[in-house]
Amino acid sequence: MAPPQNARLVPTVAEILKDPAFPTAIFNLEPDQSGLLPVAEGRGGPFNLSWEIHGHGPIKLVLIMGLASLKTSWQRQTLHFGHQHASEYSVLVIDNRGMGDSDKPLMRYSSSEMASDLIEVLTHVGWLRAQQPSTSEARNLHVVGISLGGMIAQELACRIPTAISSLSLICTAAAIENTTTWAENMANRVSMLVPKSVDRSVNDTASQIFSHEWLAQPDDAVLPDPSTTPKCLPPAPGPHIIRASEVAADASAKDVAGGMNPTNTPTKYLGFQSNAHRFVAQEMHKRLDAARFGIKGFLLQLIAAGWHHKSAEQLKEMADKVGRERILVMHGDADRMISVPHGRKLIEYIEPGVGKIVEGMGHAPLVEKCGWFNKTIEERCALGERLDGRA
Repeated sequence: MAPPQNARLVPTVAEILKDPAFPTAIFNLEPDQSGLLPVAEGRGGPFNLSWEIHGHGPIKLVLIMGLASLKTSWQRQTLHFGHQHASEYSVLVIDNRGMGDSDKPLMRYSSSEMASDLIEVLTHVGWLRAQQPSTSEARNLHVVGISLGGMIAQELACRIPTAISSLSLICTAAAIENTTTWAENMANRVSMLVPKSVDRSVNDTASQIFSHEWLAQPDDAVLPDPSTTPKCLPPAPGPHIIRASEVAADASAKDVAGGMNPTNTPTKYLGFQSNAHRFVAQEMHKRLDAARFGIKGFLLQLIAAGWHHKSAEQLKEMADKVGRERILVMHGDADRMISVPHGRKLIEYIEPGVGKIVEGMGHAPLVEKCGWFNKTIEERCALGERLDGRA
């Protein structure tokens, strides 16, 4: 099998584990509130869902992450909205069932059930009333969902449309469909079943999510400073559970131990050589943490994404109730995870106030176009607040 096209751009796992910046890849951002909430009583539960609120401002921002990702995948947004602008925003992030600090029950996952999990959290933290009145006074949630998170956000909006002040659906779909040729579709399916080294797997993931141009560029992350950033702690030690056998063949147990040694953790956040280096570092923090990331949760979430389906009629009804001017649907024409025809169809179904197909954008604008993405979300929140008479 040929090496991935971006292999020369993406460093090996062994290189990253030796990088002095590796222990600092995950921002240690202290939430204002957090907890484990038992959810899904009578729906196969109860099991615990992990949630955090960063910031204490009046604008309530709900960030819903996608397949096999943790709360920390939002860290650039959590930092910006919940720490650097903590007096303006309160940011809710969760680990969806199957990932992170949430439980990983062995059961059928669906985008609808995951939306129900989130509704329980929103009610628990007081952001959603049990009996939601159908008035503009109730519209206090600014919901952003990406990929599988965008599917969960669709289900959420169908369930509680009058609670939503703004809705941003990013790189997602009404349903996953085959938009390639038969040969390409079969090749992709076969590729998913072929065993891969972790280096190959990380390369393939980078190739699907990001543009090659961005991967090659110098690390563009805005780093927090524990001495000045509100509620930002020094970098925490890396994952505690290390599966050296799953690391690349050229990464010895000594390499892994050296990369993960808590005594080597710097006291400030360090930059990486390139965006690709930072991505691999963050990916390995996740993959080496067996308590938070595993194949069972990944497959169960994958099933939820694959079975998600909202009809044109359901989405039009949702848009009528939420208000089309409140809705943004955005997709990249370079998205290799969920292809651009899915975004075009979602725009056609919803007819949102803003529908964007962004040239050159991949699957993760929250990282690849972080500054622009954050500004876009600020604008959507400001619009919702104005429509609701709060600004």
